[in-house]
Amino acid sequence: MLLSTLAFAFMNGLVKYLIEFGAYQLVFFRSLGTLILTMGFLFYKKIPVLGNKRILLITRGVAGAISLILFFLSLKYLAVGTAVVLRYLSPVFAAIFAVIWLKEKIRPIQCLFFLLAFSGVLVMKGFNNDLSFIGVFMICSSALMMGIVFVTISKIGKQDHPVVIINYFMAIGTLLGGLLALNNWRNPQGNEWIILSSLGIVGFVGQLFMTKAFQIASTNQVAPLKYLEVIFTVLIGAFWFMEIYTVWAILGMVMVITGLLLNIFYKSRKAG
Repeated sequence: MLLSTLAFAFMNGLVKYLIEFGAYQLVFFRSLGTLILTMGFLFYKKIPVLGNKRILLITRGVAGAISLILFFLSLKYLAVGTAVVLRYLSPVFAAIFAVIWLKEKIRPIQCLFFLLAFSGVLVMKGFNNDLSFIGVFMICSSALMMGIVFVTISKIGKQDHPVVIINYFMAIGTLLGGLLALNNWRNPQGNEWIILSSLGIVGFVGQLFMTKAFQIASTNQVAPLKYLEVIFTVLIGAFWFMEIYTVWAILGMVMVITGLLLNIFYKSRKAG
C-alpha cells in the first residue's frame, strides 16, 4: 500500500505538471497507457474481455471516466494536495448510494464522522478566499462519481475479474478523453511523449500494488494507509510546485481525513 500511494501521488504530480495539455488529453494518455497493459494481461490469461455484468461494467467505466476528467479539470483551479483530499470524500457518497442501491445501513455515529469530513470542506472554503469555488465544485462532483464507482464495484462483486473491471474503465476513459480532446489537441514535443506515456504505467503500478495489499492483508490494516497518498501529494505540491497551504486549508484537510479514518476504524471494529 505504501508503494501504491507513492505511485498515485507521483501520478498526481505528473498530471499537475502536464496540465497545460488539457484534462481530456491527459485522461486519454492516462487511460490508454493502462489499457494496453490490461488488454495484454487479459489476452495472456485468456480471460473474456467483455466480462459478465456488462451493464454494471459500463456504468463503472463511465462513472470512473467522468470522475477522472473532473479531477484533472479541477487541478487548473486547486492545489494538487487540496484536490486529492477533497476527492477522498468519495466514501461518504458511496455510503449514501449504498443505502439507496444496496439497502445498507448507516449508523448515527457514522453520520457524525461524515459531518466532520464535510465540515472540513466548509472550513477549507469558508476561511480561504483563494480557494476556487469552481475547483471545489468539480472535485466534489468527482468524489460523487467515485462514490457511484465504489457501489457499482460492490454490486459486481466477484462475478467479474478485477482486471476486466479496470479494463472497461480504461477503455471508456480512452474513448471519452480522446473524443473530447480532439478540438484542443496539443502535439507533445520531445520528452513530453515519454512523460505522457508514463501516466498509464504509473497508474497501473499504483492499482496493482493496492490490489495486492488488499489481497494479502485485512482491509482494516491497509485501508487507512491509503490516506498516505494525501501526505505524499501535499509534499509534492509544496516542493515541486511551490504550493502554499494556509492554516485553514491544513485544518480542513485534517478534519476531512480524520472523519473518513474514524469511519474506517468503526467499520473494521464492527466487522471484527
